[in-house]
Amino acid sequence: GAGLARGYLNLLDLTSERFISNPFATEQDLLKGYDRLYKTGDLVRWLADGNLEYLGRNDDQVKIRGYRIELGEIEHALSGIEGISQSCVLVKERESLSGVVKSLVGYYVLDQGEVVLEESLILEELGAVLPEYMVPGALVVMDSFPLTINGKLDKRSLPDPDFSGSMEAYMAPRTELEI
Repeated sequence: GAGLARGYLNLLDLTSERFISNPFATEQDLLKGYDRLYKTGDLVRWLADGNLEYLGRNDDQVKIRGYRIELGEIEHALSGIEGISQSCVLVKERESLSGVVKSLVGYYVLDQGEVVLEESLILEELGAVLPEYMVPGALVVMDSFPLTINGKLDKRSLPDPDFSGSMEAYMAPRTELEI
């Protein structure tokens, strides 16, 4: 529309990723120059009464091994563990024997004064509140999260995890005996 920016200043890659051709543009729209859309990442649906209903963020919902996963649910569970002040969960691709697979990676920042949390305890707590397919395949402890110039979490700057550890084989306890 008329109020759409031309793009991000000096950020051509981000501009081409977020400002896309408008597949819904009519001939009239094209004559007015309304030929692009901005991908906000918001999910909405059009209701019968003409209103839009906000459903959430597209970038927070992923599909891994046939399961639709809300990354925010995992982040909430991770942040709920005593000693963890902040968390972020991303999907990262890694090489495996069967080819490239997607894996969940949990990044977290410890509370001030907290020395260390054992990864096995974190995984055990996550396994108690999340289904097995939502437990991250790798955890990365951070001193602090990188921020963009706007003060938002810079997810692109988070380091790649080390998938070589034993966490790949982790399975949450399913019975009292296994605990």
